Amino acid sequence: MKVYVIDNGGQWTHREWRVLKYLGVDAKIVANNVPFERISDGDAIVLSGGAPRVGMQERLGNVDEYLEKADVPILGICAGHQYMARFFGGECSPASIPEYGKVEIEIIEHDGIFKGLPDRIIAWESHNDEVTKLPEDFILLASSQYCKVEAMRHKTKPFFGLQFHPEVEHTQYGMEIFKNFLEEAK
Repeated sequence: MKVYVIDNGGQWTHREWRVLKYLGVDAKIVANNVPFERISDGDAIVLSGGAPRVGMQERLGNVDEYLEKADVPILGICAGHQYMARFFGGECSPASIPEYGKVEIEIIEHDGIFKGLPDRIIAWESHNDEVTKLPEDFILLASSQYCKVEAMRHKTKPFFGLQFHPEVEHTQYGMEIFKNFLEEAK
């Protein structure tokens, strides 16, 4: 299985790559400005987090093209999640209470990437901005005390977004979240 990790300038992009490699995946980190044709042979795509405020940018490399053309599972993490939401008609804005460090997440829907997980997990956060309006074609999967849209999925496409960081060791069940995502690509 081949997974492309799209580098949006996040501090933990290499951790996403490392988790995928640990799970036996042929993972490659590529810049977010490579043409879609160069990653079209992938079985899945991970949109990494990014530099501060990147989720608020009008354009993020060629991520629009990936979201438009890909027919494989996509996992957006942090800024990748925010950008996915905006691309599909949702809204992002500065968080009323930015989240950093450990946060309790309530899982609302246990299908897809949260299959087999408990109702509440501890996850690692690092964000100033957040999704404030869920896109019309998405389902809310998880929330926290201060961030309503911690996780979402598209109703018909295998596209998922996570505000938190499953790739860091402080997130409970992070490895299971990645395994569940990879199951979507089989």
